[in-house]
Amino acid sequence: MPVIEQLRAQEILDSRGRPTVKTCCVLRGGLRASASVPSGASTGAAEAVELRDGDPKRYRGLGCRRAAANVGREINAALAGCEFETQEQLDGALLSLDGTPNKSRLGANAILSVSIAFARAAAAQRTVPLYQHFADILGQSVRRLPRPAINLFSGGKHAGGQVGIQDVLIIPASTATMDDSLAMAFAVFQSAAELVSSRYGQRLLRADEGGLAPPATTSSALLADAVEAIEKAGLKPGKDVCLAVDVAASHFHRQRRYALDGRDYSADEIIEMLTNWVQIWPIVSIEDGLGEDDFSHWPKLCAALGGRVLVMGDDFLCTNPARIQRALASHSANALLLKVNQIGTLTEAVTALALARGGQWQVMVSARSGETEDDWLADLAVGWGGDQIKIGSITQSERLAKYNRLLEIERETGWPVNTWPGSAASK
Repeated sequence: MPVIEQLRAQEILDSRGRPTVKTCCVLRGGLRASASVPSGASTGAAEAVELRDGDPKRYRGLGCRRAAANVGREINAALAGCEFETQEQLDGALLSLDGTPNKSRLGANAILSVSIAFARAAAAQRTVPLYQHFADILGQSVRRLPRPAINLFSGGKHAGGQVGIQDVLIIPASTATMDDSLAMAFAVFQSAAELVSSRYGQRLLRADEGGLAPPATTSSALLADAVEAIEKAGLKPGKDVCLAVDVAASHFHRQRRYALDGRDYSADEIIEMLTNWVQIWPIVSIEDGLGEDDFSHWPKLCAALGGRVLVMGDDFLCTNPARIQRALASHSANALLLKVNQIGTLTEAVTALALARGGQWQVMVSARSGETEDDWLADLAVGWGGDQIKIGSITQSERLAKYNRLLEIERETGWPVNTWPGSAASK
């Protein structure tokens, strides 16, 4: 059984040049493993709290030296020399040590980095692949890879806010392998880049997650451009490639109204607009179609769209078991965007996953806007049987590290990707 010899951490930089935390877990006997954690730009109010230094003279207050120090001092002092039979025991010790409901004392970034570094060290001690170790934590057998949802166009907080919605993603729908899925996505991305150059006179400018960020005038124009890019790649929209939309409505929701692309909407009007989009465009997933606290209208959104697309909660759910239970009871969603750093430990994320599966929801495992070149997310999505995975665009090394890891797992196992759309998204 793993016995922690030492925990130490350092501040590193994420893909946006902002600080985050990397932890090294050393087990008795000398085996060591490291993990770095991501950070989001579009963050929900209910997310676990990252600990930042707050010094305006250094990284504009975003430094993570305090969080890293908490790993090497207080957490190490409490856990060094301790034996943990399970991941749940380790995470329970971390939660007890922090003692706050949102991990604000030690920092969710510190706590999660320890949680994942320990999991990677435990997998290495067992001499099993990390995805197998993650599957064993759940006690389940896995024989498929998640289907990728890949950023094509970005607006909102991931880009310059030129349109209100955050992302338009492409879903390779007719492929059976990860290799073919990524090749198809590459073809569409290149066609989109050419379209952006010719239509907008814009060179290749990328948003936080690698998506293109053209100066379109409306969100609908981005959807039309996406369909055109699919066709220019010689593919059939809705058959070969489908669309997913991350609306991220919380970021333009104010005083019970929605200010999108220069217009003002009520919640009912947003639901009508999204219903029209689904009728016009080959959309199979709508993420955060309403504000995270607009609880009274989410059941209406799910009733209007849930029979045709995934009604997915990101900021709305925050991978938080209490919020997921509320959404299940009110029939407010049919899919979870699972982000481990929203809740802060692997064990709590397992609880969120189990609740979603108990409600027959689809689960999309997701990266964040601020990522590192650590590839543990790919193993997590495979081991936990994610229906889909959302990493970002098919550009930039912090994204490609995870796609390349999925290709490695595919080569090792020969497993196919999950079918898309899932039963909850059949049109």
